[in-house]
Parts: sequence; structure tokens; C-alpha cells
Amino acid sequence: MKAAFLIASAVATLFAGAAALAASQEPIQPIAPAKVRNPAMVELGKKLFFEPRLSRSGFISCNSCHNLSMGGSDNLKTSIGHNWQKGPINSPTVLNATLNIAQFWDGRAKDLKEQAGGPIANPGEMAFTHELAVDVLKSIPQYTSEFRQVFPNGKVDMANITQAIAAFEETLVTPNARFDKWLKGDRKALTAQEVRGYQTFKNAGCVACHNGPAVGGNSFQKFGIVEAYKTASTAQGRMAVTGKDADRFNFKVPTLRNVELTYPYFHDGEAATLHQAVDTMARLQLGRTFSDGELNDVVAFLKTLTGEQPNFKLPILPPSSDSTPRPHPFND
Repeated sequence: MKAAFLIASAVATLFAGAAALAASQEPIQPIAPAKVRNPAMVELGKKLFFEPRLSRSGFISCNSCHNLSMGGSDNLKTSIGHNWQKGPINSPTVLNATLNIAQFWDGRAKDLKEQAGGPIANPGEMAFTHELAVDVLKSIPQYTSEFRQVFPNGKVDMANITQAIAAFEETLVTPNARFDKWLKGDRKALTAQEVRGYQTFKNAGCVACHNGPAVGGNSFQKFGIVEAYKTASTAQGRMAVTGKDADRFNFKVPTLRNVELTYPYFHDGEAATLHQAVDTMARLQLGRTFSDGELNDVVAFLKTLTGEQPNFKLPILPPSSDSTPRPHPFND
């Protein structure tokens, strides 16, 4: 009995090792669950992520454009900002954003902390100022108490505000997708069609840009290599950051994790469906025209990249005090 158990254990270990080796040789790797190092900071950041009083209107929060009930995006071509302004670009998902090489389509923010401060002061987004945002939080006793508990210096300032939001966003990873289970050795996790789709995805060359745990997000690439992409959008990609004409139309490669949830696609949101997005990318980036069968297979594979969505208790935001600056939703 003992010998049989030892043999079974050895065989299981051997198979697990073989599966791990096979996964390590794939261009895509499983996503690891988030490691929460400072729960109090994450909890504060969660409140601030949902806090509409960081906007001039008192209506728009980070979650407005990065809705955690909708794949961390807003499913609009371009987001709606203060006074119903039309945003200039499609809102990227915040899910797995900690794996990105940089933040925003043009990579102008080096990390999540730097990104978090941008929309607050952008007149087309939250339309506030950093000074007013700080004043609002300072006027709310529960917030000042939490900042003292979380940060050694106890300050309510933009450095600590953005650090807390970033700490929360770092937890928004989506592990245990069916494709991850397949990578780890569960060959029943995918259907035959989904496996075919992955093979087509690899063989066609999609993995040259869409690789790593996030299946993208780790490089900047020119949109429209084989064929120019035609769009009404004025976004110039990396050129807006570097000033170099060579960087015109170079955008951060988007993650394909949870891609079935983050429609519409591309920086201008012009691809309404995954089929449309895959067809366009194959033609413009690879010079390939997929058959209907290949398109269906690749789309089926992409849907296996949907992982476990963030699951947490909705934060209850502290009430304003008598001295809290009041919102101005209508430019009054």
C-alpha cells in the first residue's frame, strides 16, 4: 500500500513537472494571484478609486471609466468626461495594468502611481485640480484618520493619494483563466477549437507582440505595419511623448487578458467586436487574411483568457463634513 502511494506520488510529481516545463516554453505565461502587502493601504486606495468627490462634478470616479463590473473598462469608443465631454481615446482596462510596461496608450505615465494623478486634473476627464482634491479629502475626518494610519508621514497629499490608488490597482489581477489552467497541464480546460485557435494565434505571428503573462502590454508597436490604419482619431501614440516622428502611431500593445469583456477595441474604439478586431489586426499587422474558420477559432481562444474578476466588498465612502467643498456638476 505504501509503495503504491509513493509510486503514485512520484508519477503525479513527474506529470506536474512536465506540465510546468511545457508552460514555461510557451510565449504566454499564467498570471500569478496578487500579493497584498499592505491591506490598510489597499483598502484606502479602494475607497479613493470609487471616490467621485475627486472630480469637479462630484460624479466621476476612477471606476467611471475603469468599471470593475465591466472588465475594468467602460465599453465605450471613448470615455465621457466632465460636462459630457467626448474623450479623445478609448479607455484601457485597469485589470492587470500593473503588468504594463507603462500606462496610457502612449506610455506617458511610467507606472500606476503616476497615472492615477492624471485624470483628476485633466479638464476633459475629472476636471479638478490636485490642490482641490487634497482639500476635499482633508475636510473629511475619516479620510484624515486613515491617511495617518496608513502612511508614516500621515499626510493627505497627492503622493500618498496616488500611492494608495496604485496599491489597490495592483491587486486587480485576473488569475486562473481557463487558458492558464491549460498551460498548467489541465488538457480538458480547453476545447479542440480553442486549442486550434491558440495554434493559429501562434503560427500567424500574433505572439510576437501579444506575449507574456498579460498577453501584451509589454512593448510599443506601430499600428499599421503592412497596411496603414485609417482613423478619424488625432492620437499620435508615442510621438506625443517623445516628439519623434519615428514614433508616430506607435502605441502600447494592449493586454488581451479578459479581452471579451473590454470591447470596443483599438485606441479609437472602432472595432466593435472581437471578430472585427482580429480580422483587422491580421491584415494590417501580419498581412494575413484569416478564413471564417480561423477567425472563429482565434476568437474562441481569446475568450479563454478571461480570468477570475476582482471580488471584494464595495467600499462605503465616508460622509462629507460641513467644510467639505461642494461639487460643481454644471459649471455653476
